[in-house]
Amino acid sequence: MKGEAEMEYMPAKTIISGYAHNNNWFGINYNMNIYKGCNHGCIYCDSRSDCYHVEDFDRVRVKENALGIISRELKSKRRKGVVGTGAMSDPYNSFEGQLELTRGSLELINRFGFGSSIATKSDLVVRDMDILQKLQTHSPVIVKVTVTSCDDQLAKKVERNAVPSSRRFAAVKSLTDSGIFAGILMMPVLPFIEDTEENIKGVLRRAHESGARFVYTSFGVTLRQNQRDWYYDKLDEQFPGVKQKYIRQFGDSYVCDSPRLEELKVIFKEECKRLGLLYGMKQIIAAYRQGYEDRQLTLF
Repeated sequence: MKGEAEMEYMPAKTIISGYAHNNNWFGINYNMNIYKGCNHGCIYCDSRSDCYHVEDFDRVRVKENALGIISRELKSKRRKGVVGTGAMSDPYNSFEGQLELTRGSLELINRFGFGSSIATKSDLVVRDMDILQKLQTHSPVIVKVTVTSCDDQLAKKVERNAVPSSRRFAAVKSLTDSGIFAGILMMPVLPFIEDTEENIKGVLRRAHESGARFVYTSFGVTLRQNQRDWYYDKLDEQFPGVKQKYIRQFGDSYVCDSPRLEELKVIFKEECKRLGLLYGMKQIIAAYRQGYEDRQLTLF
């Protein structure tokens, strides 16, 4: 693990976004990114795209006085809501174990009466279960743990520095056993690599065994700008011959859906229903926010 002395700090004026009403992405009202860049090394990460202006994406940087800024901004918000983190960089990267800035931000979110939506590939999120349990007493909480393959060896190829899928399923079990609303974010499902019936059913079975409340998926990947070049280079390294399949199937398309999309949708939905897993976005949002709406979305 890298040491704290290697962390690079960057200036920031704001960290919490403005309020978004009726957000269809897991019901998030505010977005928060304490870190910039990510060192999980996932070959498919869209955040590498030029449009996000994150130079040297694999180098993690942290925003100066992050907790001070978050405290000030939460205190000034006129509407309560769910604060999301993990959209652009994983809040539980290799530095978080020492810096505890994500943990500190959750303590502030709890103190000021907001909810939380976390997306991560790390089992370090289990460390913060105590705060998440406190949060759930007054506000909605949802934890989305990304798993794109049920096979640890395959996951290592596509998400080089993230913990194995088996540890992520174990994290979901710890969270759900403690009463936290948690589930699996199975996306992207990489065409010609992960879009098999065996993998889909395997992830759903492991999700069910871990007590996951939901699995949300997308059978494909998005490719644009420099991210496409990066992805293709990694395909050549890890999956020789697969890049040519992408070029023939997708050309320069941004959205690269699995050629088996319709078939996999049917398999996915039938398995989710059989296992009692939520899978629709509206269902998931309604389930984790149930009972909180009147308290959470009112003016001070």
